[in-house]
Amino acid sequence: MRAFEAVGQNLSFTGGASALSVSQSAMSRHVGGLEELLGKQLFVRDASRLSLTAAGEELLPVVSKCLDRLEQTMNAIRDDEVTGRSLRLHVPPSLLQQLFLPMLRDFHIEHPDLRLDVSSAHVTGLPSTDFDMAIVYDRPNVDDRITDLLWMVRVAPLCSPATAARAQGKSLEAFLKSEELLHLKLDGEPRDLLWTAYLRQSQMTVATHGGLAFDTTIAVAQYAMAANGVFLGDIDMFAQEIADGRLVMPYDAVIEDGYGYYLKLHADDLADPAISMLRSWLISRFGALRQAPSPRVPG
Repeated sequence: MRAFEAVGQNLSFTGGASALSVSQSAMSRHVGGLEELLGKQLFVRDASRLSLTAAGEELLPVVSKCLDRLEQTMNAIRDDEVTGRSLRLHVPPSLLQQLFLPMLRDFHIEHPDLRLDVSSAHVTGLPSTDFDMAIVYDRPNVDDRITDLLWMVRVAPLCSPATAARAQGKSLEAFLKSEELLHLKLDGEPRDLLWTAYLRQSQMTVATHGGLAFDTTIAVAQYAMAANGVFLGDIDMFAQEIADGRLVMPYDAVIEDGYGYYLKLHADDLADPAISMLRSWLISRFGALRQAPSPRVPG
């Protein structure tokens, strides 16, 4: 299995042999033995390249996950930490800072024996790193993972009190035309995607090509509060800032833009009691947050 994983990750018998510090012929024998056992070819071999077959593509992520979990368990036994358990959880950075850190504190108090290794990356959709569970910011999509909606994003133009004061007597369209629009960059998408979609849904015509762009929502919000500009903010994520007056929603112009926060995990991992418990806990906590009252427009 380790030989198959090394060759599959490198798509090379030479690279796999180097990764495991064994001979190329030994790697070939191990992989050939596995193919004989399964009665299926795992690689397509030709003169110029090596590629996985459909069976190989299905087997590789399962083998990698099982070997990783086996290594973690063996390390825990070696280090006398068998009572502890670590789950790898990915959380988008703005959600982590705005809402999830207090949840993490509560979870740790309620379940002190279950350890969480929390990672965060500036990504839309699934991260490239290995994980047991991931909260992702994305549009609804279908893949081979179990997907639970935690939080449907509701956005509205938000800004500082000084910027909001300039909205007096103006329509929303006129106000946006007179202010700098701040952007949240999404991986692989145009920098003004969110503003373009918002304006189209609201039937307004405003130029969106200018303005600063940031890779996290929290960075956009902090800039708007400290400097200038208007950004599309999740009114639930920034409810406290709005209540405190640090951010203002000058118009009642809230929409659902199609994005949300989703919890994703592999179906076979639900057999793990720790993962199943954490999944239920997260769904319950985010469900309670969604029931909170919405921020109000000033005045």
